[in-house]
Formats: sequence, C-alpha cells, structure tokens
Amino acid sequence: MHNWAGNHQYGAIRVHEPDSLDSVRQIVSGCRQIKAMGTRHSFNDIADTTADHLSLSRLNQLVRIDRDQSTVTVQAGATYGQLCRELHRQGLALHNLASLPHISVGGACATATHGSGDRNGVLASAVEAMQLVIGSGDVVELSRKESGGEFAGAVVGLGALGVVTELTLKVSPAFRMRQDVFENLPFAVVIDRLDEIFLSAYSVSLFTDWKTTNVNQVWMKQRVDEGAPKFDPMAHGATPALTHLHPLSGMPAENCTQQMSVEGDWHERLPHFRMEFTPSAGEELQSEYLVPRPHAAAALQAIHALREQIAPLLHVSEIRSIAADDLWMSPCYRQACIGIHFTWKKDWPRVRDVLPLIEQQLSPFHARPHWGKLFLMSGEQIQSLYPRLNDFRELMRKFDPLGKFRNAFLDRCLF
Repeated sequence: MHNWAGNHQYGAIRVHEPDSLDSVRQIVSGCRQIKAMGTRHSFNDIADTTADHLSLSRLNQLVRIDRDQSTVTVQAGATYGQLCRELHRQGLALHNLASLPHISVGGACATATHGSGDRNGVLASAVEAMQLVIGSGDVVELSRKESGGEFAGAVVGLGALGVVTELTLKVSPAFRMRQDVFENLPFAVVIDRLDEIFLSAYSVSLFTDWKTTNVNQVWMKQRVDEGAPKFDPMAHGATPALTHLHPLSGMPAENCTQQMSVEGDWHERLPHFRMEFTPSAGEELQSEYLVPRPHAAAALQAIHALREQIAPLLHVSEIRSIAADDLWMSPCYRQACIGIHFTWKKDWPRVRDVLPLIEQQLSPFHARPHWGKLFLMSGEQIQSLYPRLNDFRELMRKFDPLGKFRNAFLDRCLF
C-alpha cells in the first residue's frame, strides 16, 4: 500500500479497518506495535509501521453539534469535505481549511496542517477536546478546559500518543466569501509590503515558480461581510486574472474553487480545490518550511537566491501566513509564521539534492519543516526548534510506555 503521491510504500504486515470505538480498543490492546492512518496524504513515513496499521476510514461520522458551546464533535477519519457540507447545512463553519478538502480531520490535526490567514491558526488550533485510545486499549479524554498542558501537547500528537478517535472543534456561524486572483505581482513589492499583503484579506496565497522576478499569482479570499481586500495588487503592477486559474500555469481550472469575485459559501472558497474533484495518485512531491514571521522577508530572499537550482524541479511554490498557537509540537507554537511550500516534480533523486540547500539557506531563520512533508533536516536540528520537546517526550512515556506507537520517523526526528 502506498501513500497518495505514490512515493512511499508502507511496510505494515496487516491493515485493520475498525468501525467502532470498541473495535479500536480491542485491536490496539492486542497489537505489539500499531500506527493510525488517515487519508495517506503525508509524503514521508510519519504514519508508517512494520507491524499493524489501523485505518480510520470507517470512523467518519459527525457525532454531535453543541450550539451552546459552539462546537462540533466528529470522528477522526472524516474528511473536511464531508464535515464541512454537514456543518454548512446546520448554518455553521470552521475558521480555516487546507488547500484540499479531501484530507482527514485526525491526520490534518496530528501533523499541524494549515490553511492561510494572519488571523487563522493551523487546523488543529480549532480543537477543543479529543478522545484517544492509548496502548493499553484504555480511552483517554482530553480537553482545553480541563487537561491543561497535556491537551496542548497531545493535539499535534504526530501519531505518537495513541489512536485519536474523536475530535471536538470550535465552530462559528457560516459566512460567505469571494475569491480574487491577480497575476505577476513584482517580487520586490512582496518583500517590501509583505505584512500589508497578508493582512489585507481573510486568506492570502502567493504562487510562484521562482523563474522570474514576479510572483505568478496572488489568491485573495475575503469574507463578504468584511468588504474588499485592503491591498490592491493592481496598484503595484499586478493585473487581474481574466479567467479562472489553476495554481500551476497551463493546467485547467475546473477543479479549482470559483474565483472572479463570485460570492460563495465558506467551504467552497477556503480550499483551493473542489470537493467534487477527487485527487488521483499525485505525480508530485511536497516540502514545506514554516518560518517565524519576523524573518519572513529575509527567508524569501534567501530562497529567491536559489531559484536557478529550484525552478527546474518545481511545479509551483506557495507562500502563506499562519497565526501563532499554543500547541507544543506545532511549527507555529507561540510564533506567527509564513509557510514556504514547494510542489516538486516527481524526481526524488534531484529533489533530495536540492532540499539540503534550501534547509541551509533557511537555517538562520529557525525554519521548521511541515511534519507530513519531505525534509532532510537531522533530528538534532529539529529538536533544537521545539522548546516543549522534552515535555512531549514525557507525554509519550506516560501514554505509551511500551513504545507501541513509536516508529522510525519518531525515533529519527524526536529521539
């Protein structure tokens, strides 16, 4: 069995597909080693195992909506696309979504997957409570209100503490959005007005192939009730898109969410791609580095200096902003960040050669890699970037004293 991109083959000898909490408890307690698996959208071995896999695909139901607390409880295997449709029917919304609505809630939260927006934290920042099956088969309930530090440590859990079976997320009233796209914003403007650009709309994404001195596309997603974006790319040399665009130049845009200022519901504008579009095995690889916001401009200039090495291997690069959070293992722990994302051509030998160059350039800026994507940073480098790592290790020892959920990825990165 492979991951979504087909670049990683899992080593499990068995795959379990439970459809109830009791089944999960029985399977977990009976296994020597086990790892939970979501929609297999990670590009590395974070969810791999040489023993047993537990697929969450059949644990995909909305459990309850609590309007008094403004929360929704959902099974961890549900995709955001499934959840958002039901929430919207109930007049509710999530604060943010990733580019693809096809990923699972559990997997996205465990890896600190994010969308974009200066006011928007990683998807896991919406978590208010969680249900976890630990190695003994016992069920642990953690909540923001009652569990203190353990909760902050467990939400971005990297699959290291147990099998997350349910998550309770904060919701708000549903809202309407519009999406505007502009082309060819000069890179010098981006560097000079970076904060202004990212503050100007609810969610902003910059797409570039690093081939020129322009950013190829600017995607601005704005709530209708907040008016028009406050930064006008046309006043700084960009031109408005004359038709719907795909982030990859020359690709058809019918699978992308609607643009051209057409108003729509929140869950049909926040992602870049439609739920109706089912991604096939992707002919791509992905890497991403999260850089503290004070270093954003310098980090982008450092990447720009590598454009001759990067551009031949690249489909597209996306630059987004993410708010700070309080989750121990989130790359945005107590620091607002920009994400510098790379969608690579499927040529791992050449990508493997260029990643150390990128990581070396970004090292002075304390860049943290996305947990679910490709990177080559050493465990020592990664560990130096997480001030609560020792606390997280203690949490692992408490919930998983026998190392039932350990794997090569965790050993390499955390130990």
